[in-house]
Amino acid sequence: MYYLETKDIVKQYAEHLALNGVSIAVPQGSVFGLLGPNGAGKTTLIRIITRIIAPDSGVILVNGRPFTGQDVYRIGYLPEERGLYKKMKVGDQVMYLAQLRGMSRKNAQTELTKWFRQFNITNWYNRKVEELSKGMQQKVQFIATVIHNPDLIILDEPFSGFDPLNADIIKNEILRLKNEGKTVLLSTHDMESVEELCDNIALINQSKVVLHGNVFEIRNAYRQHVLRFRLFSDDFEMENESFTVLSKEKKHEYIDVRIQKKVEMENTELIKLILNAYPVISFEEELPTMREVFVSAVTSQSIKDN
Repeated sequence: MYYLETKDIVKQYAEHLALNGVSIAVPQGSVFGLLGPNGAGKTTLIRIITRIIAPDSGVILVNGRPFTGQDVYRIGYLPEERGLYKKMKVGDQVMYLAQLRGMSRKNAQTELTKWFRQFNITNWYNRKVEELSKGMQQKVQFIATVIHNPDLIILDEPFSGFDPLNADIIKNEILRLKNEGKTVLLSTHDMESVEELCDNIALINQSKVVLHGNVFEIRNAYRQHVLRFRLFSDDFEMENESFTVLSKEKKHEYIDVRIQKKVEMENTELIKLILNAYPVISFEEELPTMREVFVSAVTSQSIKDN
């Protein structure tokens, strides 16, 4: 079941076509990656979903029905352009934002206390926002995004400015929220995070969706038929017209070998050849990283359009 769908969304600014028939389908209870180079149209799509701006044409569905103004209260949105009132105390800031999202003061206080304890920041309550580091401020904004228990959580570059430790804290929270049945729309340039977190993605380039689907299936579709073997051997000297040795790297008592086979050659056939000739410690097929998929898809689309 899809929690969120956009169908044929078009948005034009004067001479600039920001979105050209953009359709995505976000499964309920999943983390969905919204990817694309700068200026591709991601932020415009997010602003349309959050009803900050309206599309020129196209529709948005929530749980299969037309999106309404009331649905906005079920969204938590962390924009790329961060913004907190610098002179305001942290606790008062989160309380204010929670009540803007329809929470009573009592419920907001309960949830605020829970989240502050969970992030171990209860001692920040009476500190002014301007006293906090950028990373600390982003933690506060993340709490403000999820405090009202939204069904759809939209995060635009949530890891920007975080050190690896705090980035992992937010990643774990995203996965926990997903496991609770929340739907997360994640816009990011961090392709490692996409591989760690996302079940499905849509890649927008030049105002159009150029890739859409399951992360593993997309990586598999872009595979280069490269297998990596670790062998108990001093060298690897096998030659065959059906494969090419890309690299050999000696490491103490074993050697790592990367082999690219022809498409028509089955993996099992190559593996049997190697097993019959060398003692094999391990082997696996290399799938391209999401970064490699991103670059390949964007480059191909740019060449096609030009």
